[in-house]
Amino acid sequence: MNIHSSYKVKLVNVNRCLNKTITIYRQALAYVVDVVNTEWSNIIVIDKPKEQCNYMEKLIHNTKHNTASYDFDYKFYKFPSYLRRCVIADAIGIVSSYRSNLENYKKERYEAISNGKKFKKKAPTLNKNHFKCPTLYKGNMYEPLTNNKANIKIYNGSDWVWLTVNLRNQDVKYINKCKGTQMSPVLLKQKNTYYLQYCYEEKIKLKNTKLKEQRILAVDLGLNHSAVCSLMCYDGTVAKRFFINQPAEKDQQKHYLNRLKLKQLQGGKYANNSRLWNKINNINDFIVNDTANQIIKLAVINNVDVIVLEYLEFKGKKLSNKAQQLHYWAVKKLQTKIEEKAHKVGIRVNRVNAKNTSQLAFDGSGKVNRDINNFGNCTFSTGKQYNSDLNASYNIGARYFIREIQKTTSVSKWSQVVAKVPCLERRTQCTLSTLISLVAVL
Repeated sequence: MNIHSSYKVKLVNVNRCLNKTITIYRQALAYVVDVVNTEWSNIIVIDKPKEQCNYMEKLIHNTKHNTASYDFDYKFYKFPSYLRRCVIADAIGIVSSYRSNLENYKKERYEAISNGKKFKKKAPTLNKNHFKCPTLYKGNMYEPLTNNKANIKIYNGSDWVWLTVNLRNQDVKYINKCKGTQMSPVLLKQKNTYYLQYCYEEKIKLKNTKLKEQRILAVDLGLNHSAVCSLMCYDGTVAKRFFINQPAEKDQQKHYLNRLKLKQLQGGKYANNSRLWNKINNINDFIVNDTANQIIKLAVINNVDVIVLEYLEFKGKKLSNKAQQLHYWAVKKLQTKIEEKAHKVGIRVNRVNAKNTSQLAFDGSGKVNRDINNFGNCTFSTGKQYNSDLNASYNIGARYFIREIQKTTSVSKWSQVVAKVPCLERRTQCTLSTLISLVAVL
């Protein structure tokens, strides 16, 4: 499996001198997008992307044996060859996306009109102005130097010249530690700051342990705790339990949210509260990063093969307050972070259906009753009191093993097993007790 990671390096001794380089690159892209759209009928019949780029280059670039059909060389004098090919590749991708969206729109419109329905959707338009940034290819546009310096080729308003830029020492140390193959850096601009973004490609071999020997970390991302993890085995044994939370940061975030409410009451809903929002979002980012790091650390220490998460889908749900919205954003970020970090250390990530994981008791006694005063606790129908998130993590891990067992079992044998364990008919009703019963039958 190939994993791509990137790291931004701040350029120290530059200010606005790089703005002309990014501006002319975007102007060239807008020009080539228009040309690609005009010549699309000739480009689409070419199969290979490299041949498409070569065809476009002949149309816009003059050589000794080729006369261009368009005046690209006149408008963008001495435009670097590697950068020109980068512009062409980006332009073909933009027009290809636009054309496929247009085809889908036409099909959708035809189906609606043929069925006598009204169709109010607007047709997609080709946007020529994109906020793309140039890739500085090694040798042609970028040369690494010693003493935390690098040479990059920039546009000074009249010609393309080399500029020596300084890199921060801590960034260079981090880059030297990065594993994998280093790609050509991208020149980025964020507000008034310029960066070189380095990308690395690394080959990782994920763990391929047999199902009966697997150890999984079932993770429930809840409102009460940032995460509750259960270390589980194939037969349903829960070896360890872990609670991850950041109470101090969450209390501080709640304090800032209350201040935000007061500010909005005083200054209106659209008052400028950017400083408060920055503090709230920074705390949210810390909670996400700290939780993901702790989960991966636990997985590595306990030799886990698979991290199991819930498949969370919030489409159509209207979140009532800002705290819930922040939690939703944190959960989405957290799942992405966990997946990225887990793959780097060779651990697989899997997701299961989240329906009823919190509502059903892990012992198979039916639905649970949540404590009104504290949603972190619940009561089973048997009268037993338990932690809600821990109960959910048991069910998440059990559903993973049940699904994997079903995949490796023949249809005839599975039907016999379902006859003995009826709960297996609907996986959304499966709990830890279902897994234990299934293993006993097998």
